[in-house]
Amino acid sequence: MDDELFLNERIDVLASFGEGVHPCKPLKFRRASGREVIVSEIGLRHPTTKGSRTVHIFDVTDGGADYRLEFDSERLTWTLTREADHYE
Repeated sequence: MDDELFLNERIDVLASFGEGVHPCKPLKFRRASGREVIVSEIGLRHPTTKGSRTVHIFDVTDGGADYRLEFDSERLTWTLTREADHYE
């Protein structure tokens, strides 16, 4: 992610939960402005810790921009932490 904006924006996410290696997949999210972003591809995803909580990090794109989403598995909240223009 080049020229990225660092954010701390609570978002609403529609995700699918299932089985397999990566059981959680964000499908789309709504920003505080009301703008809806449809996820076209999921890149890197990994768990990390913030204090004693596990947070799942998802790098996603809508084809026009890249985003980093964080899912707090204890608080059950989603946060948009980064946004960057998508360069090919």
